[in-house]
Amino acid sequence: MFKRKIPLAWLQLSREKARMLVAIAGIAFADVLMFLQLGIREALFDGAVQFHNSLEGEIVLVSSRYKALISLDQFSQRRLYQALGFTGVQSVSPIYLDSVPWKNPDNQQTWQIFAIGFNPEEKVTNLPGVQENLNSLREPDTILFDRGSRQEFGQIVTKFEGNHQVTTELNNRKINVVGLFRLGTSFGINGNIITSDVNFLRLFGNQRRQQGLIDFGLIKLEPEADVNWVIANLKANLPNDVQVLSKQEFVAREKSFWNTSTPVGFTFTLGAIIGFIVGAVIVYQILYSDVSDHLPEYATLKAIGFKNRYLLVLVFQEALILAAIGFIPGFAISQGLYLITRQATLLPIMMTVERAVLIFILTTLMCTISASIAIQKLQAADPADIF
Repeated sequence: MFKRKIPLAWLQLSREKARMLVAIAGIAFADVLMFLQLGIREALFDGAVQFHNSLEGEIVLVSSRYKALISLDQFSQRRLYQALGFTGVQSVSPIYLDSVPWKNPDNQQTWQIFAIGFNPEEKVTNLPGVQENLNSLREPDTILFDRGSRQEFGQIVTKFEGNHQVTTELNNRKINVVGLFRLGTSFGINGNIITSDVNFLRLFGNQRRQQGLIDFGLIKLEPEADVNWVIANLKANLPNDVQVLSKQEFVAREKSFWNTSTPVGFTFTLGAIIGFIVGAVIVYQILYSDVSDHLPEYATLKAIGFKNRYLLVLVFQEALILAAIGFIPGFAISQGLYLITRQATLLPIMMTVERAVLIFILTTLMCTISASIAIQKLQAADPADIF
């Protein structure tokens, strides 16, 4: 009767159950650390470009000194209307962005909230809840409130959905919440509101907003227009006080800012590297101890004719088994921590197939590197020395 052979690598690992559990726990810990660091890093990027991705246009016009959404520089709206005269351009929309003091109506504390202003007659963004509430923004001193804003701004969503009138102060001006939309927070922004361009300028007045200056302009092209050709034409003919970016370049510029111009991207990347190193050290210690404990057995196998290659493969098999088993609890725990983090911070952190595959590959590489170091002792083992 055929009997399936149990791999020797598994038998060696399972013989010392406490040691194997320590190795699995160490790998899971390293995986959780890498999952969290890379997950939060990606949530940072995704949160920073949620508004960018929602824009209903193919080209964005920004100041030549533009760096990121939280580091804006205004330019004359005449440049945007100049672009309207170019072939292939269907419409243009000036957009206003700035932080404004928001008074929490529940406890009267003041927090900075991010304000977005544009003409409600134009479709600028596809964010959920915006389009159906645009008519309400035609009234003076009205805003839409972001469902994804943090709790510091008050129980606005609960009150509004309970059919209560929600009134508060923005920059010492009384305003009414007339609708809800969903955008979400990022590392630089804890809450958002949307209002009309007229209401936006009323909020800031002439002290902070000079008439005729905008933060960026959205350009929508005709259906048959070639995006690259229109961009090249705009760049060649508009003055150099503005930059012409495709929507994809606009998104990439924002991500690049957070990754290279702030310490946040580097910090989380470094955290993932540290997690990898910690896991590699733990696996190395386990495999080294296993090789040392079984050195007489390995020497015996050498003496009866087994080649070094067979023994090396054996150790690598142990490393791969540990990688596969250790990844499972690491993945499960990370899923739970993602949920907790998302609820606590409102950041768009979630598990992706790409990240799971990347961490599994890194786990396998981590264990393989550890095995490569641990087998040095095995290669040097001489049956004559052992016996």
